Amino acid sequence: MYRRQIEVIGKKNQEILSQKEILIVGCGGLGNIIATTLSCIGLKKIYLVDFDLIERHNIHRQFQFSEDDVGNSKSIMLSKKIKRCKDTEIIAINEKFSKDLNVNVDIVFDATDNFEVRLEIDKFAKKNNIPWIYASVEEFVGQVGVFKTTSFEIFATKTISPKGQLPSMVNLIGSIASMLGLKTLLNMQDEVFYFIDFKEDLEIKKFKIGG
Repeated sequence: MYRRQIEVIGKKNQEILSQKEILIVGCGGLGNIIATTLSCIGLKKIYLVDFDLIERHNIHRQFQFSEDDVGNSKSIMLSKKIKRCKDTEIIAINEKFSKDLNVNVDIVFDATDNFEVRLEIDKFAKKNNIPWIYASVEEFVGQVGVFKTTSFEIFATKTISPKGQLPSMVNLIGSIASMLGLKTLLNMQDEVFYFIDFKEDLEIKKFKIGG
């Protein structure tokens, strides 16, 4: 099943992935992309956390959901939609995320639009000594980062209110977050922060963070 992937990362790294467990916080637009992208790469377990229900206006950027899913739990529905490979166990947690969440994972993916929740993710990651992937999208701009020892508070700015999102931009940022997460799981990725601007020509700025 993973033949074409193994051609890139090798059998040893594929075996490493088979022992990895990940947590995705948020099952909206970014969560849909990250969960779908990573659902069939051979991971041991994927946890999906979200307390929210699917609304009709979500569907244009939350690609796994349809109008028939409106009113259902995002985490539960997404767990069903991405169950494509028997190798990976998918677990939905239909509740608000807290730094005290009792799961043992190797990495956390931020797929939220909430500054306070990201602070909780940072605390959870630091408490459990694991890396986390930050991702956000507003209009034509996106940000993605890999945080290990660096504090999120000193690098991020608080968004007063969420802005509009384009499906293609959500897709782009979610895919970059997935790639950074994969490389981090395989110990191939340092701490980094990317700022992606697509208002006119595609512009990507890279900032090194950490030691």
